[in-house]
Amino acid sequence: RVAGPGRDAAQTQTILAAAASAPDHHELLPWRFVVVPEAARAALADAFAAALLLAVVRLRDDDAEIQPHERIVSAGCALQNVLLMAHTLGFGGALTSGKALASAPLRRLFDLHDDEQALCFVNIGTVAKPKRARARPQAAQYVSVLQP
Repeated sequence: RVAGPGRDAAQTQTILAAAASAPDHHELLPWRFVVVPEAARAALADAFAAALLLAVVRLRDDDAEIQPHERIVSAGCALQNVLLMAHTLGFGGALTSGKALASAPLRRLFDLHDDEQALCFVNIGTVAKPKRARARPQAAQYVSVLQP
C-alpha cells in the first residue's frame, strides 16, 4: 500500500534514529535493522520488493540476564518508534512477515547469526492506497484485574 516517492536520506536517518528511544535493559542493543536499498531489492522475493528495512533481534549473547522475550519487546518498541516517525514525516508504513523470514536463503542473504531472528520487513513510502480501518477491540476484551 506504499509507493514512491519514498523518503530521502535525511528522512531515513530521522526515522532510524527514532528507534534508539526504545527501552533496552542493560543497553544491549539486542536488535538491528538492515537497510535494503533499491539496488539490492532484486535479491529479495517479489513479495518483499518494497521493503526498506529488515528488523532483526539478537536473542542471546554474553548477557544471559536479559531473556529473549525482553529483547523482542525492545525490538518491537524500536519498530513502533520507526513507524511513528515515518507517519510523523508524512509517509505510510507497514510490517511484512511470513515463513520466508526463517528460510535458509534469507538468513544467508542477510548474514543472520545463529542467535539472531528476523522479525519483519519494514515498508515505508508514500501512501498509494489507504488501509481499510479495522474494528478495534474494547479495553474490556484485553484488560483484566488481578484479584487479591
